[in-house]
Amino acid sequence: MTSPTLVVLAAGMGSRYGGLKQMDPVGPNGETILDYSVFDALRAGFGKVVFIIRGDIEEQFKQIVGSRFAGRIPVDYVFQELGKLPAGFSVPEGRTKPWGTTQAVLMAADAVREPFAVINADDFYGAESYRVLAQHLQSGTTDYAMVGFILRKTLSEFGSVARGICRVGSDDLLERVVEMTSIVPDGDHATNTDAAGQVTPLTGDELVSMNMWGLTPEVFPQLQGDFEKFLQVSGTELKSECYLPNSVNSLVIAGQARVKVLSSKDTWFGVTYREDRPSVVDNIGKLISAGLYPEKLWP
Repeated sequence: MTSPTLVVLAAGMGSRYGGLKQMDPVGPNGETILDYSVFDALRAGFGKVVFIIRGDIEEQFKQIVGSRFAGRIPVDYVFQELGKLPAGFSVPEGRTKPWGTTQAVLMAADAVREPFAVINADDFYGAESYRVLAQHLQSGTTDYAMVGFILRKTLSEFGSVARGICRVGSDDLLERVVEMTSIVPDGDHATNTDAAGQVTPLTGDELVSMNMWGLTPEVFPQLQGDFEKFLQVSGTELKSECYLPNSVNSLVIAGQARVKVLSSKDTWFGVTYREDRPSVVDNIGKLISAGLYPEKLWP
């Protein structure tokens, strides 16, 4: 049985956080959220980690984060670069913003030959989430997968967040995902305000994608096609991004992919804003006190 690979999206700029949050310590011995992600992935049976980073943070990232995993699990690094585009496309003058998570995943195409998971570097998904995803990836199915979380449990009291709102069929297959990029709490509910100022009320009970996907290498040419379509429409813009949930949604609607929605009892938490960090530190401390993680993650 082939061990799945963990692909980590760690190239984000951290503009709302105000720094490189993927390298910020949150554990009692300087552990980052990434440390806990890799720890959980190892326990679940993942056999390799591929970090997608930017070239300008390579040395710092390897020293602070990557060095912890030497001798524990094979590690590879790939780079998301603004100018790494399909033939016939170029970076418009003045653009500095990365092209988004679809392009980021495409950077891993040469490094992944087996079923793989995709996660965000700054999200804590919980041990069960990795277990259910590993089981799916090792089952031999051609279906992709997504671990879903409840919207209200993923919001920040310090500002807006981006979430993929999902519609799931009775067969637990994903029917549609709509990326909303400015969701804020609204009492027990939530609202999203789009770039045009249109407000969408949300119950807070919606199932959302937190970019925890189970995929196979067959997805790379599919994502490449969707990314090229995005560039044809928005490739001259300075800030538009091609989001992985939108690309998967396009594949589902076109009948090119089936995505099984998996559930986990674990609670997600993460650091969108710097003010979120104390809560993350506190949550990790509670998990350690409950015996779910060791006090010192890496002996």
